[in-house]
Amino acid sequence: MKVSRNQIGKKRKHQESSANTSETAPEDTVASTMDANDGFTFTEVNSVKASSMKVISCHFSADGKWLATAGHDKKAVLWYTDGLKRKSIFEGHSSLITDVCFSPSMPYLATSSFDKTIRVWDAGNPRNSLHTFRGHSTCVMSVDFHPNRDDLICSCDGDGEIRYWSITNSNCARVFKGGSAQIRFQPRLGRYLAAAEDYAVSILDVETQACGHLLQGHVKPIHFLCWDPSGEYIASVSEDFVRIWTVGSGDKGECIHELSSKGNKFYSCVFHPTNPSLLIIGCYQASRNLHLLTTLAITLKMLSIIFVDYVAGMVSMTDMQLWAFTSVFGTLEHDPKQVYDTSCS
Repeated sequence: MKVSRNQIGKKRKHQESSANTSETAPEDTVASTMDANDGFTFTEVNSVKASSMKVISCHFSADGKWLATAGHDKKAVLWYTDGLKRKSIFEGHSSLITDVCFSPSMPYLATSSFDKTIRVWDAGNPRNSLHTFRGHSTCVMSVDFHPNRDDLICSCDGDGEIRYWSITNSNCARVFKGGSAQIRFQPRLGRYLAAAEDYAVSILDVETQACGHLLQGHVKPIHFLCWDPSGEYIASVSEDFVRIWTVGSGDKGECIHELSSKGNKFYSCVFHPTNPSLLIIGCYQASRNLHLLTTLAITLKMLSIIFVDYVAGMVSMTDMQLWAFTSVFGTLEHDPKQVYDTSCS
C-alpha cells in the first residue's frame, strides 16, 4: 500500500524538465511530477503491502476513518486511514472479490464475488457476514449501496442481470437486465443507476428501471464508471478512451469530452471530490502511469503524472481529501491530499 500526498495550490515556480519525467522507469513505483503552470503535485508519504495477490477494489468509509480493500485473495481488509494499520479481515467468499464498498450512512461493508454471492458485513465485527445474498447465476461483478436508502443495495453479474437487495428483509427486491461490468448509484440524490455493459452505459431510473439515457460511443468494452460529486456528470472508461457525459436533470446524455489513451490502456477513474473539473485516470501496460486531467473544462489537459504499478481501481473521500489506488501487484496506493485552493488554473 503506497501513500502519496497531492496538493492543489496557487501557481508556483517549479523547474522539472520533461526529459527527467520521461526517464522515470515504469518499475519505479511512484514518481512525483508537476506542471509548473498548474501547481499540482503528488509525493509519496507511506506504503504497505496489502496482499500477496491482486488487489482490485478499494473504498473509503463515509467518515474517512477506514479504507477497505479486496481482490484475488478472497478477503476484504479494513485499514485505519491514519497510519495505514490493518484493523480487520473479512473472510467468507470462496472465490475472488470483484468489488467492495461502504454504506454511506451505516457501519456496513458490502462485497461481490466470482462465487456468485454478495455479502454484507458489520465493519466493526469481521467474524461473520450479516447477510449473504444468493440468486445470481454467474459471477457477480459489482455492488453498490444506495446513497440515502439504508436498506437498498444493488449488484450486477456477468450475464447483465441487475438485482436490488433488501438488507432488512434479507431478500431480492427486484431483478432486471442492464449491466454486466459495473453499477453505480448517482451520488446524493440516488435517482439514477449507471450500469455499464459492453460498449455502452445505461442511465436507469432507480424506481422504474426505465432507461433515460443510453451512452454510446466506446468501441471497446467499458471497464469502469464514476459519477462526479454533484451527480450531473459521469465518466466511462474503456482501455482506449475515457468519455465524460452530461446526465443531470434536463441533460440529453451527451458526450462533452473524450480522451484517447494513446498507446496506454485506461482502466479506472475518479473525480476530484471538491474540484470536479479534475479527473484521475488509472492505466496500465505501456508506461504504467497515472494521469491527472482536467475534464469538465473546454479542453482536456494533462496536469500531472504519478508512476505506479498497474492501477486497477481507485476511490476518493470528500471530507478528508484522500485518494486510494489499487494495484494488481498486491499494493494499495493511499494518497492523503491537502487542497489549499480548489480552483485550477
